[in-house]
Formats: sequence, C-alpha cells, structure tokens
Amino acid sequence: MTGFVSSLVEAWQELRINKVRILLALLGVALSVAALTSVVGLGSLVREGIKAQSERDGGRVATLTLSVNGPSTPDAEKLEKAYEGIQQRYGITTSTHVGRTQAGFQFPRGVTAVNMTIVDIGYGIIHRVPLTQGTWFAADDDQRLAPAVVVSEGFYNQAGRPNLATNPTVSIPGDQPATAVIIGVVPDTWPGTPPAAFILTKGAAMTGMKPDMSEFKLWVGEEQAGALTAAISADLQGQFPGYYAQAQRLDYAAHGDPLGPAQWIIGGVAGLVLLLGAVGMLNISMVTVRYRVREIGIRRSFGATSGRIFVGVMMESVVATAVAGLAGVMLAVAVVKNPWIESKVAPGLTEYPPFPIDAALLGFGAAVLVGALAGAIPALVAVRVKVIDAIRF
Repeated sequence: MTGFVSSLVEAWQELRINKVRILLALLGVALSVAALTSVVGLGSLVREGIKAQSERDGGRVATLTLSVNGPSTPDAEKLEKAYEGIQQRYGITTSTHVGRTQAGFQFPRGVTAVNMTIVDIGYGIIHRVPLTQGTWFAADDDQRLAPAVVVSEGFYNQAGRPNLATNPTVSIPGDQPATAVIIGVVPDTWPGTPPAAFILTKGAAMTGMKPDMSEFKLWVGEEQAGALTAAISADLQGQFPGYYAQAQRLDYAAHGDPLGPAQWIIGGVAGLVLLLGAVGMLNISMVTVRYRVREIGIRRSFGATSGRIFVGVMMESVVATAVAGLAGVMLAVAVVKNPWIESKVAPGLTEYPPFPIDAALLGFGAAVLVGALAGAIPALVAVRVKVIDAIRF
C-alpha cells in the first residue's frame, strides 16, 4: 500500500514538472472523454424519448390487446365478463377499454367536433399519458354528475384556457346534452393537432357517446408476456367458439428492441472517439519518456527496480488521464443536461431522466484505461533502458 501511494505522489510530482506538455495531452484526453460520455448520454436520452413516445402510442412493455372477431358482434355483456374473468384468473391489475369516436363541444367560437378517446383509469398508466396541467382520472370520477374530461392543448386553447382550480366546465350539445368538467390537460401530439379529449367509459355513457371501435388492453410486464399471450388467447377462444379470439402484443418492443441497432452505432462512435484519445496520449507519453531517459538511468543506478520504474511511468499516465477524465465527464454532464439540448434531443419527454450513471462511469473508466494503455508501452521502453546507456544519454 505504501508503495502504491508513493507511486501516486511521484506521478503527481512529475505531472507538475512537465505540466505544460502534459496539459496539452490532457486537454485532448478530456475532450475525447467528454465526447465519449456525451455520445452515450445523448444516446440514452434519445432512447428514452423514443421509448416514451412509442409507449404513449402502443402501450408500455408489455401490453396485450384482446380482440374477438367473427360472423357477428359478440354479446357485450358476455365479452365484459370474459375480460373480468381473465384479469382475476391471471392476477392482472392494470387494464383499460379503449374506444374512439367524435363529439361536438360548445366553445366560445361555436360548436367544434372533438376526437374523443373513451378509456378507463388504467389507460393513463399503460400509455404513460403526460400532463401539463391538472390530474388524470381518479377512482371517484365515475361518481361525478358532470363527467370529467382530460383535454389536449388544442382543446384547452379553444376553451379559452380556463383556470383548472375553478373546475371549469364545457357544454356538450346533442341528443343528450351534458356538461363536462375539465380536470387535466395533455400536450398535443404535434403542433396544430385537432382538439381531442379523454373521457371515462361511464362518463361517455352519460353523454350518449358510443365508440366507433373498441378494444381491451392489459399491461402484463415483459417477463411473462409470452406465456400470458398464449394462455389468454386459448382462454378467450374457449369462451367464444366460432369466433376468432386472440391476445397480441402491439407495444414497440413486441418484436424485439427496435433501438438495439442504434445502440450499436452509438457504441461504435464512442469506441472511435476513445481510440483517437488513446493514440494522442500514447504519442505524448512516448515523447515524455524519451526526455526522461537520463533520469531513469540515474534512478536505476541507485537501486530502483524494473517494477518500480514500470509502475512509476505508467501511473503518471493513469493519474493524468483520471483527472482529465473527471473533467471530461463533468463537461459532458453540463452539455447533456442543458435544458435546450434536452428539449431538442428528446422533445417527446415532459420529465427528463437524470444523467445516466453508466455513461459517467464509462467515460471515467475509459480515461483510466487510456492512461493505463498509453502508459504501459512507454513504461516497457523505460524498463528496457540500460543504465550505462541512459547515463550517457
């Protein structure tokens, strides 16, 4: 332990002596590590953004969609009992009906057709619905006399952007006129999206909304998705003979991770950056050792062992690149966590994840590895120096 500490102290002293030359080398290493860490960190951020957007469209990993099709429409009551029975038998706690239709809403500038999604409370969990204001549906929202709606930004703008704390209402004209309460706002899918809203199944029934199409979704988790898909399909088919019943995955990872190739590309770019940093550091280390040949010879003549010379020379590079690596990681964190960068790289996220710790560890570890590799070759050269030749140098 004492020898290791003394090697560190010696390495630090040599860095101070050759600080100008070493500083130039470390600048390149720090920038290389910053680039490496930034590439991995930005890649992780892009992945999270794509994943979040995909899960909003198709559901979390793994979401099963149940369907029963045949010569006629299956009995709605029997179908509902089948869905409830499947949840109980397989211990599934998160589910939702999903129906789509259009309904007219009275806005200050007139009645406007709104794209309605008829859901259960579990839809918000399965599809990771983001909220810019207000809240998602709660268990007691089914008991409201005026149905609750969660609206899009486009809807909210046309309604005059009322204060949600005052429980603003909006009228639904038609055959069954009703008044709905706005409880939350979600961002538009893209700029200029037509007004849209979510309403609970019971709320839709109160206003006379009937879905043009409907489906039932279960969130089962990725580990048991394969087994449950087959089991639930067979279960449904047995309850509806003569129909084509199935459970299928429609989430973004249903056929494997689509972001895997992107990760390989990011890894290749990071490896290239690391290689360039290692070559630059190796060149500087070789030049430094050449200037220190006489010093090394004198130390050998006073009894310094080959191992001590080897460790001393290599530790100079390791200590230097470790410091540069720490600086590079800090620079990368500052870049990746910049709000402007986050908004451009992952516009689909409303809450950004923390900087990935694996990217920081990779950057710092790469810096130490570069130092060890760049110091090993010069250290071998230093060990092979003959004492008499070195003194004459």
